[in-house]
Amino acid sequence: MPELPRRRLDQPRQPGRFRFELDPEAFGRFSERLARFLGTGKFLFWQTLLVIVWITLNLVAVSLQWDPYPFILLNLAFSTQAAYAAPLILLAQNRQDDRDRVSLEEDRARAAQTKADTEYMARELAALRLALGEVATRDFLRGELDRVFREQRRKALKDDPRWDDVPS
Repeated sequence: MPELPRRRLDQPRQPGRFRFELDPEAFGRFSERLARFLGTGKFLFWQTLLVIVWITLNLVAVSLQWDPYPFILLNLAFSTQAAYAAPLILLAQNRQDDRDRVSLEEDRARAAQTKADTEYMARELAALRLALGEVATRDFLRGELDRVFREQRRKALKDDPRWDDVPS
């Protein structure tokens, strides 16, 4: 009996020759494209044109009457279209709801972060205001320097006998 080649268990398996891969999102993307197309004026135009041609050929062209007056085949085609279109539209809406939900969660997280940042900045601003309340301002320093200068001037004038007759 021929010996089978042994596969090493510590290495990943090599992909087979006929590997079939299916994109799980492909059908969802197809349904979204179809749902978008079904909601356009272009689709309504072509569908209306098809119905007019269908009815006209079945009423006028006697030799081509494949669907006589009650137009049962046309009704069957519309029923089939509706039976497939409704679930595809719902699938597209569900995918959009999922995207909206993710977007809403991201917006909420961003809003919470913005709120936290704003509260932090408000606390920092309040701390700066408190710190500035304890720091001397330029006007305060000017006033104090003027007051000290006047006092020194008065003292200098009092000590100088030449200025005894000058009012202070």
